[in-house]
Amino acid sequence: MTKLILVLVAKILLLAALALAGDGGDFARTMNPKHLGLYKKEKLTYLRFYWHDMLKGRNPSAVVIQQPVSNSSSFGAMTMMDDPLTTDMPRNSTVVGQAQGIYADAAQGDICYLMIMNFAFKTGKYNGSTITILGRNPVFTKVREMPVVGGSGIFRFARGYVTAETKFFDFKGGEATVEYNCFIVHY
Repeated sequence: MTKLILVLVAKILLLAALALAGDGGDFARTMNPKHLGLYKKEKLTYLRFYWHDMLKGRNPSAVVIQQPVSNSSSFGAMTMMDDPLTTDMPRNSTVVGQAQGIYADAAQGDICYLMIMNFAFKTGKYNGSTITILGRNPVFTKVREMPVVGGSGIFRFARGYVTAETKFFDFKGGEATVEYNCFIVHY
C-alpha cells in the first residue's frame, strides 16, 4: 500500500512540475488580453507623409556608416538615418515625425535596400507613437511595398504595410524625397 501511495505522490509531483514548466515558471505567464486593451475592435489607420533623406550638406539627416564592399557596386553599404517626415513634398513642410533606423544595400547587381526603421510621430494624437517597418526596398521600382511589423503607443500590436514612391531623387546632391502611404491595423 505504501508503495502505491509513493507512486501516486510521485505522479502528482511530476504533473505539478510539468504544469509549472508549461506556464514558463518565474519569467513567463499567460495573460488576459483585456489587460492590454485587446478586447477593443481593431482599427485601420491610413497615414500619408513624405520622407526626406539628405546625405550631404550642412545638416545631413543620414550618414553612411559602412562603405560598400567593392568599388563596382553599392552592395554592403549601410546608412543610419534620422530623416524628417513631413505633410507635403517640400522639405520645409510641417514635420510630423522622424524616420529613424538603418538602410543597407542587400542586393548584388541591383540597388535594393533592407529597410529597418521606426516612424516616430511627434504631433497630434499620434505624438509618442511609432510604427516599425522591416522589409525589402528595390529603389528603382516605381512603387515598393514593405511590411509594418509592429508599433508602440496608439499603434501597439500594429501590423500592415506601407508603400513607398520616390518623388524626387538627386544622386549628385545626395537627396531623396519619398511618399509613404501607410495602412496600419491596430487596437
